[in-house]
Amino acid sequence: MDSGAPLRRVRDDGAYFKGVERALPSRGMRPFLLTILLVLALASCGESFDTDQQRLCRQAIPALNAPDTPITIERIGAGPRPNVLRIVYVAGDQAGPARRRSVDCLFAGEGQSLQRGALLGIASDGQPMSDASFYLLRRFYLENREEPPPDPGAARSDALPELSAGLAYGLQQALSALPTAAIYALLACAYALIYGLTGRIILSFGEFAALGAMAAVVGAALLVSMAASTPASGLVFAFVVAILACALHGFAMGRFVLGPLDHAFDPLGQGRQAPLRQAPGQQILIATIGLAIALSEYLRLAQGTGPRWLPPVFNEPIGVARAGRFIVTVTPLGLAVAAMGFSVTLGLVLMIARSAYGRQWRAVSDDARTAALFGVDARAVHDKALILACAASGMAGVIVTAVYGGMGFAGGFSLGLKALVGSILGGIGSPGGAALGGLCIALFEVLWSAAMPLEQRDIAVYALLAVVLILRPGGFFGEGTLAPRQV
Repeated sequence: MDSGAPLRRVRDDGAYFKGVERALPSRGMRPFLLTILLVLALASCGESFDTDQQRLCRQAIPALNAPDTPITIERIGAGPRPNVLRIVYVAGDQAGPARRRSVDCLFAGEGQSLQRGALLGIASDGQPMSDASFYLLRRFYLENREEPPPDPGAARSDALPELSAGLAYGLQQALSALPTAAIYALLACAYALIYGLTGRIILSFGEFAALGAMAAVVGAALLVSMAASTPASGLVFAFVVAILACALHGFAMGRFVLGPLDHAFDPLGQGRQAPLRQAPGQQILIATIGLAIALSEYLRLAQGTGPRWLPPVFNEPIGVARAGRFIVTVTPLGLAVAAMGFSVTLGLVLMIARSAYGRQWRAVSDDARTAALFGVDARAVHDKALILACAASGMAGVIVTAVYGGMGFAGGFSLGLKALVGSILGGIGSPGGAALGGLCIALFEVLWSAAMPLEQRDIAVYALLAVVLILRPGGFFGEGTLAPRQV
């Protein structure tokens, strides 16, 4: 066996994907994130190719051996050339003849292009596969969507609890919807943080999520270019860059776009401006729509019309239960980012309910003039709320990028609109109620997708908003009357 034989060269017009390099966490990321970074970095050691590439290469192994041959994966690592993934495995078991073999998979596509993980060639035991054989293997075996090829490296499902088919399907839908629920909860809470203070809706938080998605890709690319990246450090750095970028843009929005719309109103006769509640609603609405369009065009000019993608990490499916041959799975990345999103949302709700800033927020929300008499600076409260809301929106964008791969420059519009629907359903004047409304939208989408046509899901979501506004204008957790309510 000549496992070191070179792969046949396969031409590719794009650049080559180098993978995520192994290194220690970056020193600039240590403040207040050191503990999280160290824990995640320990979990990411040894992963230089993303999990999708590893799974695709493992799925090719059964086709290279006799049918029903037991496969045991021994080692997965870098091959003899750049962009080559080598898997060493044992074909056979102790009851029969066993052979130690290897398979080399050549991938292409450097950066954030969609073709970065395209499989270009395969060599078995150092011998490259012919063009015709490779085409047939990829076209009719690896890309078979009706009956996906088995993964020899997947965990055995014999020990998983057995469920009924309906229960297993519902559990899979619920687990798959966890990241989406966290995204909607974050964005809905962002809407409520501003509406509770001003009584106005900011229609640009969806674009801030798209900004966070782009900043996450840029941050991960910068870390990789500095040769200081592991999958965990890249993900954490993406969150940090996105949150900082969106918080900075949110502060600029408050000072240079929304601030000039305030009336020169002085509740105490000391030259202070009034909170944004004094500005006409039409001006705020038009300004935020214009800002959303400007942000969308800004992202289009910065990243182009195509989306930018992050390599998938920590997305190896873990079996939870089974119903016959159907395995209910969940990914570590999906659980981690969903837990992070829910934790941040809960933290924002508790901060408004129990912290000193939360008392100031509630005081300005109830009566800005009375709050000013007690020394509360309404403008500072509003600026902090904008920063928190935009940072939460940016975090939602990172979750979209991490779980689903990326977001286009125009992807924030629909996302923000659905989150706005959720915040109105829950009670947009309350951060807690708005977050619960976002969870209700995610649950509604899961139930609709499981039983009804998927292409009609968005229509159903907006129809639900109309029905709720007719029956209960204040939302599920707000006032039920048509009269103006106190926030």
